[in-house]
Amino acid sequence: MRCYCLLLFLLLGVSVPGLNAEREEDLYTVKVTRDNIDPDKVFLLIDKSDYRLYLYEDVTLRKVYKVVFGSRDQSDKQLEGDHRTPEGTFHIQSKRFDKSWSRFMLLDYPNEVSWTKFHQLQSEGMLPANASIGGGIGIHGVEYDSGIRDNYVENRINWTLGCISMKTQDVAELYEIIKVGTPVVIRR
Repeated sequence: MRCYCLLLFLLLGVSVPGLNAEREEDLYTVKVTRDNIDPDKVFLLIDKSDYRLYLYEDVTLRKVYKVVFGSRDQSDKQLEGDHRTPEGTFHIQSKRFDKSWSRFMLLDYPNEVSWTKFHQLQSEGMLPANASIGGGIGIHGVEYDSGIRDNYVENRINWTLGCISMKTQDVAELYEIIKVGTPVVIRR
């Protein structure tokens, strides 16, 4: 219950109290493993406006990762092909090692809330009746074979089709901690 209260707290856009610059810098370099974190208490907050993925254990911010997205347009995903990253509360649906992206953690997008937003836009005439909502959104590494390296993440160069991309070492670390079912909040 506490985890979902914090998720609501974060969705409302409230900042993290007591986070100073020195502490924040430590959160980029600290190593998290299954030995020092409880995967059953982990959830992720992805903030598109600051290009960060925040890893929480219960109510404690444990790690900060740099991430990039599909488009500089930070608005919510509307339809397949718009290169936007969806907003809302999702869960890790599956995990796999991936030839192109090192690791891939699939989100349950589209979920019921995503479908409701999509159908609302269609009913308002904002999207064509034959539009597709898309899918296959996840968290993954860079696409090394295509020339996309960690510097894309470091320099905030968006390149995905709507997914969240992390540095190779970071996605490997996160992959070892994250369980199927882990909550993921994406906000702007």
